Amino acid sequence: MKTTAVLLAALAVATGCSRAERAEESAPAADQGAAAELRLGYFPNVTHASALIGVERGLFAKELGSTKLTTQTFNAGPEAVNALLGESLDATFIGSGPAINAYAKSGGEAVKLIAGATSGGAQLVVKPEITTPQDLKGKVITTPQLANTQDVALKKWLSDQGLAIGAGPDQVNVTNTENSQSLDLFRSGGVQGAWAPEPWSSRLVVDAGAKVLLDEKTLWEGGKFPTTVLIVRTEFLQQHPDTVRALLRGHLAATKYARDDAAGAKTTVNEALKKLTGKALGEPVLDRAFEGIELTLDPQAAAFPQLAEDAVTAGVAKEAADVAGLADFGPLGEVLKAAGEPAVDAAGLDRK
Repeated sequence: MKTTAVLLAALAVATGCSRAERAEESAPAADQGAAAELRLGYFPNVTHASALIGVERGLFAKELGSTKLTTQTFNAGPEAVNALLGESLDATFIGSGPAINAYAKSGGEAVKLIAGATSGGAQLVVKPEITTPQDLKGKVITTPQLANTQDVALKKWLSDQGLAIGAGPDQVNVTNTENSQSLDLFRSGGVQGAWAPEPWSSRLVVDAGAKVLLDEKTLWEGGKFPTTVLIVRTEFLQQHPDTVRALLRGHLAATKYARDDAAGAKTTVNEALKKLTGKALGEPVLDRAFEGIELTLDPQAAAFPQLAEDAVTAGVAKEAADVAGLADFGPLGEVLKAAGEPAVDAAGLDRK
């Protein structure tokens, strides 16, 4: 009996320990106050205008205070996702497609969508002789990177048109090329079109003689869809909510600056692009690029289930990612309320 009692007691202790360990493992990270550093990613594109303005005009740094801001730029979303999941990045402006992919790859754990950034600003531009979708057969069309937002959009649209992807004469050859290289390839005839974000679609039209075959706005109700959003590592959000709110205040300040001073926003973005790429945009390109976008902190949350389905139709995902729980708009809601701005609709994206 004594032996049995001892074993039961030992088992109870062991069970208690294992339960405590499991609870500790599943417990959210504790609030550690302001972060010493925020590592922020974004792209040298006009569709990332709020990020460019926030960095260039010091609006993020002002709100972050003693938190050091470190930035890194990327060509397309999948690169930024790898940096985020590898924990070499804390937050990033990114396309909606890679944001969903990051959430799915981590089993719905590693990242949170915390705000929108840009609606619109992507077009399929082609050689002038291409006038219908069927004319794309046998042509080479490029996107910035495999499984990035524009890659998914193009492949889904081709599927809707009944067009197969491949290298055959009756297929559309879809390749993935950095935006700057796609411009050179278009000029040389190496590719005949591109589904590109701004300013690259405008550069292809203004600087290389391309024509618009399709503006992605026409595929979405009201012409609104999330081209660029802001996501953060879940652990960073849990550990440093004050820093995330500061980032969002800077994001709001950049967005309001662009809304209140369009000319200043264009100048700021162009100066930032010159620093990052070595070349400023011509005024016609800059004007056209800004005409196609809307800077907004609303991430168009209702579009995300459809975007997850689109990745399957496009052939870049085997099954639609479950996007329930992707969003945490708590910090954004606080920032918007304090600024007297309207709240955004989570459309159920904040609930699992």
